Amino acid sequence: MIKRLFDFLFSISVLIVLIPVILVVALLVLIKMGWPIVFTQLRPGKGGKPFTIYKFRSMIYRWDKRGVLLPDAKRLTQFGQFLRSTSCDELPALWNVLKGEMSIVGPRPLLMEYLPLYNEKQSRRHDVKPGITGWAQVNGRNAISWQEKFDLDVWYVENQSFFLDLKILLMTAKKIIIRDGISGDGEATMSKFTGNNK
Repeated sequence: MIKRLFDFLFSISVLIVLIPVILVVALLVLIKMGWPIVFTQLRPGKGGKPFTIYKFRSMIYRWDKRGVLLPDAKRLTQFGQFLRSTSCDELPALWNVLKGEMSIVGPRPLLMEYLPLYNEKQSRRHDVKPGITGWAQVNGRNAISWQEKFDLDVWYVENQSFFLDLKILLMTAKKIIIRDGISGDGEATMSKFTGNNK
């Protein structure tokens, strides 16, 4: 109950304070990448239940001659990299928090296609609502391995508290300022999770 109240009040406050920033970012996305401004995608929420996540677009739509979408590295723009490094691309996800689909702090919602690939322990990351930021984000973000990321997510699920959430928010602010751990080694974002035996 306290977490939900905090999520709601925090999201409202950030949205009010950052309205000018949100409008400027939306305009720049439109100018530099065109329509749509917001990227939407089904992601697994608490219990693996799907919901639609909202983010500012950071990639252009570009396909090869066969009509296959090009890899992230070839679609991620310089402006998109800036949005990701400052976490400005995450601002629309505050709407997910207001709707109760996400929390400010929790394991990041990954792809629906990963659900059948998790082992029993890794699946515990879905025992709580996904978050805009989380324990894995402030301890390496995309620069750590999938196993490390899942271990950190499960640790958060087992040790979550209001004060831990406050600590993560403070650490998140520091990470945004120094722009640390934005992508995996040799990757534009994070390498694809292919399961535990690959």
